[in-house]
Amino acid sequence: MTIETVESLPEVAPSTTVRRRRRSLLFEAAIVLAVALLLLFVIPPILVGLGQGVRVNQLGRFLALAIAALGIDLIWGFTGLLSLGHGIFFALGGYALAMYLQLQLPPGQIPEFFTLYGVEKLPWFWQPFYSFPFTLVAVFLIPMLVAAALGYLVFRNRIRGVYFSILTQAALIVFFNFFNGQQKLINGTNGLKTDTATLFGMQVGSSPIIQGAFYALSVLLLVGGYVLCRWLTSGRFGRMLVAIRDDEPRVRFSGYNPTWYKVFVFAISGALAGVAGALYTVQSGIITPKAMDVAFSIEMVIWVALGGRATLIGAIIGALIVNFARTLLSEQFPAFWLFFQGALFLVVVTVLPDGILGWLRREGISWVRSLLGRSKEIETYPSLEEDPEVQYERENLGD
Repeated sequence: MTIETVESLPEVAPSTTVRRRRRSLLFEAAIVLAVALLLLFVIPPILVGLGQGVRVNQLGRFLALAIAALGIDLIWGFTGLLSLGHGIFFALGGYALAMYLQLQLPPGQIPEFFTLYGVEKLPWFWQPFYSFPFTLVAVFLIPMLVAAALGYLVFRNRIRGVYFSILTQAALIVFFNFFNGQQKLINGTNGLKTDTATLFGMQVGSSPIIQGAFYALSVLLLVGGYVLCRWLTSGRFGRMLVAIRDDEPRVRFSGYNPTWYKVFVFAISGALAGVAGALYTVQSGIITPKAMDVAFSIEMVIWVALGGRATLIGAIIGALIVNFARTLLSEQFPAFWLFFQGALFLVVVTVLPDGILGWLRREGISWVRSLLGRSKEIETYPSLEEDPEVQYERENLGD
């Protein structure tokens, strides 16, 4: 083999790889765009035409929850951080938007619940929420900062694994008890209602325009969250997250500091949960400390586990399946839904450990081929039959 031949080999593989990657990204982008258009312009009219207009609101809420599921998949599926306390960030985003809506009153008035507890002056931390731009930033920035602070305190001490999960759940209980007891400041257990508030002169809960706008916003922000997570998990940063997940000590021995990577990705995940909380609050009509219930944070993990970890799209599918199943089954069997949920968790753990998408990738395709009477595909790694370097060697470097 001459020097010229050796130098020419690297030029073949990268160009082919780049073309494949571009085609893959274009195909993925086309699918995402098609699904977004379907959710925006096709599904709502169909549901309304079938007399199931209430399902549009449910779908909007579940799409908001799917944004939180993306954040869980980002830290758990790709980075190996199992958080059992994401209800904190979800609730913070919900409370931020609810506080703004509560302040949409004539000048000089304060929310009604304050007068029930003898509060005559608006607390100082409510004042910034008169501003709509501040609220828009606070919806994701406050959860992000809280997640970054919590993550830094945990990760700098190299706490990981089950201990990290326990700490996040302990933090969740602390926040729950704190919010639950603040009757004079945030209405405690009763929470903050948004359905009777007004926005741009229209009542939030009963205005089809407002609810339609937030439904569309849920779709768009879900797409934006998916694109953000897809970008973060691609390239060198994504490979670093996977390396931290698979062997963090080796990453440290290689000269990298995983702490800041984990703090950053945990903060992004918290911001996504905050956005989800705000969208869910305005479409459900209320936010209470119940959003910081331990069971709800665990349920977020179930969504991702069902759909498939480290897939992103699986997190979205899992959130939609579980929540629609809960709605439909609780309507038909209100006393037995929790048993269905428990059975679903057992199925995921025992039968589908890699989730729905993981099963489709590993066994589903072979199962479909067997049903069609076709032989099972023989996998090679890494795609040796299509590798341009291998083909070049076969053609030019024979015996």
